Amino acid sequence: MTTSTLGLIAGLLLTIAITTGGLTGLLLALVLGTVGYLVGGHVDGEVDVRSMLRGRRG
Repeated sequence: MTTSTLGLIAGLLLTIAITTGGLTGLLLALVLGTVGYLVGGHVDGEVDVRSMLRGRRG
């Protein structure tokens, strides 16, 4: 299991612990899951978060 997958799982589990259902809980789960995946992918070197945040500079 890669670090990005572990980050995704950790983000989703934290969301379950923090929220209790509803649309807000679903949206928070998606956001924290994505953040966890990106952080884990950045640690593994699979995702370059810095280039995403920089955007297009020409």
